[in-house]
Amino acid sequence: MKILIAGVDGYLGWALAQHLAARGHDVGGIDNFFRRRWVAEMGSCSALPIASMPERISAFARTFDKQLSFWNLDLRSFDDVREILKSWSPQAIVHLGECPSAPYSMIDAEHAIFTQTNNVASTLTLLFAMRDVCPEAHLVKLGTMGEYGTPNVPIAEGFFEIEYRGRTDRMPFPKNAGSWYHWSKVHDSNNVMFACGLWKLRATDVMQGVVFGTRAADAAPKEHMSTRLDFDQAFGTAINRFCCQAVIGHPLTVYGGGGQRRTFLPLRDSMQCLTIALENPPEPGEYRVFNQFESVHDLLSLAHMVRAAARELGISVEIISLDNPRVERENHYYQPERRRLTDLGYRPSCDLRTELKTALVDLTPCRATIEKYKQVLLPDIRWDGVRSF
Repeated sequence: MKILIAGVDGYLGWALAQHLAARGHDVGGIDNFFRRRWVAEMGSCSALPIASMPERISAFARTFDKQLSFWNLDLRSFDDVREILKSWSPQAIVHLGECPSAPYSMIDAEHAIFTQTNNVASTLTLLFAMRDVCPEAHLVKLGTMGEYGTPNVPIAEGFFEIEYRGRTDRMPFPKNAGSWYHWSKVHDSNNVMFACGLWKLRATDVMQGVVFGTRAADAAPKEHMSTRLDFDQAFGTAINRFCCQAVIGHPLTVYGGGGQRRTFLPLRDSMQCLTIALENPPEPGEYRVFNQFESVHDLLSLAHMVRAAARELGISVEIISLDNPRVERENHYYQPERRRLTDLGYRPSCDLRTELKTALVDLTPCRATIEKYKQVLLPDIRWDGVRSF
């Protein structure tokens, strides 16, 4: 299958390109390296050393004996995107080319406006280009479990049956996002769903939990093939940040009481799930939703798990609580449903404890980098708009 990955230079995109190539697919990618610039803006860099795109393309060819077709462009450029779809003719498109950070979107008006316009416009660009050039292709759009919020009822997988005033219907599950970023993803989901009904496109909307880990496969990546791993307050997700803190002996910083419950998924299982979606496409006109996660944990429990894994490796760290910079409920009901990927064959590749130890081992040689940028481990972006410790 010919698969185009928008956002191929990112944490998920670069790992997915390798995973798909290993399964025999032809892979192309689009990126304009915004992620590298955003992280630099936060005063940070990837903990794992990452190669330039020319180095990555060369290493990809050596590893898989095939070329990675690559285009450096802004995904919001409609004419350029349409021309790529026309000339390369992908059978599937994976849309990872968006700003993925809630804190980044909450810095100020400029960052909120950028996040929403960048994300919503890039999705609309792809939808219209697909309509014009390859309406039979399958769009896999990365959503987020954060679109749902934390309702006081079980979270259905995209749609649910409702009875109201004597009538019934199947409707999208209500969304209650908690940041400007998450609301941009809600708008994306609505636009993709509308386009499927309007133009008979086919799409899978992946409501993904928080992804963590250093590896997309069992073996350590070859030279220039590592994907990035961020640890700053905007782009470093909870477990990855905890692991980076642990390897330099920095306290594991939990926001508030740490009762916030979220869904989590190892990087290698994210690759498995995205591949299952690609290799089992929906029908024309079908918009389907997959809730993609492996387990649910509160943040304090995760911090204790990381501390325990670190102790097994001879690393001693403490856990501290910080004033929560976010506006969110810290103690709440949280019961999301997940069936569709399991029905299609998803099985977890390893347990959380093993994955944490692997990440800590892989990050240990990166101590000097993490130590150099350790100031980014403490948050100063607040949901009330005031940037201060």
